[in-house]
Amino acid sequence: MQVDAHVDVDGAPDVLEAPHPLSVVYGGGGVFGIAYGLGVANGLADAGVPVATAPSLGTSAGSWVASAVALGIGYERFAGMVSPSVPTRDPVLVEAARAVFGDARHHLVAVSAVLLRSRRRHILDGAVYDLADLAAASSAVPGIFPPHRIEGRLYVDGGMWSATSVDAAAEADEVIVVAPLAGPVMGPMGRTAGLLLGRELQTWRKRHPGKRITMIRPDHAIGRMAGRNPLGLFDADRAREVYPVALEQGRRWGERLLLDPAS
Repeated sequence: MQVDAHVDVDGAPDVLEAPHPLSVVYGGGGVFGIAYGLGVANGLADAGVPVATAPSLGTSAGSWVASAVALGIGYERFAGMVSPSVPTRDPVLVEAARAVFGDARHHLVAVSAVLLRSRRRHILDGAVYDLADLAAASSAVPGIFPPHRIEGRLYVDGGMWSATSVDAAAEADEVIVVAPLAGPVMGPMGRTAGLLLGRELQTWRKRHPGKRITMIRPDHAIGRMAGRNPLGLFDADRAREVYPVALEQGRRWGERLLLDPAS
């Protein structure tokens, strides 16, 4: 297992512990990111890409997507959710996550969160902790949501360290990165995120010659749907509009990957 020196691992996540033919990394982006990530994941699955049986690593919104994919939960479970007013000090994240995931755990899921006390990034094992707790911890954006406590330790959004933490998903022949905030989303913020993620992917390729990593990000049409106000990422109505478009994008990407497995 090769893990960056700045990563602490809690448990033995599948995404880190053994080589796999495929692993999937899901990035953050509020309820928009959940809709986009789950749409792309379900589209990939429709095309025949085995995302549901691949170990996954989620960050922020991506932790919800990774958990839903592993548990076989469809977007309809999220579509009726009401976005909370933000910022808030209420434990709305864990309440919402419990409503979706209950007390389920899953060995294929890992999430990234930042331990508040040390400011270090932790990769938390979904076989050890409830997925609801992991989603709440990984999504606790400072200044918008309160930190989430797991076994006496407070965590905040893993996106404070990296939008995807792709460097911690090293043990696979192929990695698919679903990045809701990269590219034509939120104007300069999306462009900057895309550049930073591009550098992370270049580093990954250098460290893993002969392996393939693919980034899927919003196209211009989806970028326009996201808007330019960061608080729009928490707009549930906007997210519901994004899901079917992301689903089609995921299907197209899945067909492309399966037709050209060596690209």
